[in-house]
Amino acid sequence: MKNYLSLTELNSALALRDLTDPGAGAHAMQRLLADVVTALQRCWDIPTETHRLNPLVATADNYDRLGYAPGDVTRDSRYSRHVSPTVMLRSHTSAGIPALLDSLRGEQGRYDRLHVLPGLVYRRDAIDRTHVGAPHQVDLWRIKARGLLGPADLQAMMAAVVEAVLPAAEHPGVQWRATPATHSYTAAGRQLDVLVALPDGRSEWLELAECGLVAAPVLRSAGLDPRRWAGLALGMGLDRALMLRKGMDDIRLLRSENPEIQAQLLDLAPYRPVSLMPAVRRDLSLVLTGPAEADVELLGDRARSALGTEADVLAALEIKAVTPTAELPPAAVDRLRMGPGDVNVLLRLVLQPLDRTLTDEQANRLRDRVYVALHRGKVQELIAG
Repeated sequence: MKNYLSLTELNSALALRDLTDPGAGAHAMQRLLADVVTALQRCWDIPTETHRLNPLVATADNYDRLGYAPGDVTRDSRYSRHVSPTVMLRSHTSAGIPALLDSLRGEQGRYDRLHVLPGLVYRRDAIDRTHVGAPHQVDLWRIKARGLLGPADLQAMMAAVVEAVLPAAEHPGVQWRATPATHSYTAAGRQLDVLVALPDGRSEWLELAECGLVAAPVLRSAGLDPRRWAGLALGMGLDRALMLRKGMDDIRLLRSENPEIQAQLLDLAPYRPVSLMPAVRRDLSLVLTGPAEADVELLGDRARSALGTEADVLAALEIKAVTPTAELPPAAVDRLRMGPGDVNVLLRLVLQPLDRTLTDEQANRLRDRVYVALHRGKVQELIAG
């Protein structure tokens, strides 16, 4: 059974500023996107077309027509934001592709164009310094008629994207790799990773994009003959790409209202750290109705909703332990009045505003709001008074 967004939740999601859209003001994300598109234009010497589409999409376009199986876990309300049985907030910008392909059905001559689909996508995600519930994404699809596109073209596309995001002149020695990946709407799928340096001196591979050759069933579903039509598809998270480009370590900075930070979000120059307010930690002992509820993405989404306009204060939400009733001391079970199927979850909140210092009283009140929204037990343990 799906859970549907309330009107308040829907309006709140739709009111969020799309940082890729120049109509809402300038932002470094637009410059990064322009660099990527320009790099692909130079690589292929073909025209481009940008599509800014409504984030409310048909569920069939978001899933079915892109080859997702009926029972795919991503359809679940834990991960996607459904508005009705047939409409949802897109979980990826690829949701705009089926209608785009439909529009090409009447093309009879030669055709070769790069289609750019940027914008916000809406997911239920973990809360930490690199994840957010409404990230920015871009789909880059090269669609071609009367000509082949193959692995060599895909390799060139990945190389151009890496150079645009992390130019060798500014990031000497940048390394990238492409590993096999499976996507419902591509063949010969690849995951594009870049090697990044961590603050402690170590290095790790970080996903930058997913890509592949457009799968024949996706073309057929739009009435395009795969013997005549071919395509390359690449999807990239723009928040992470911009953080890599500028050397930023907290995704919340991209929407900061701090003037010192905002001034640095108009170009692609390296980020100069601005002193942040100290973090405040609060631990919660929750009673949930079963292990399935002890999901960091589900709890993170509920915490964001509970905090509303103050959700940006929440820097991280971590599950430290999950313990079934049977494994707890009898005294703890009695104190919490837990049932046989319940679980006790130790949850840590990291509260850190970007523009002010929290008092203990403010932190306790925020902690209690999250606690009330997440706790399912019969006994409440509030601390704000």
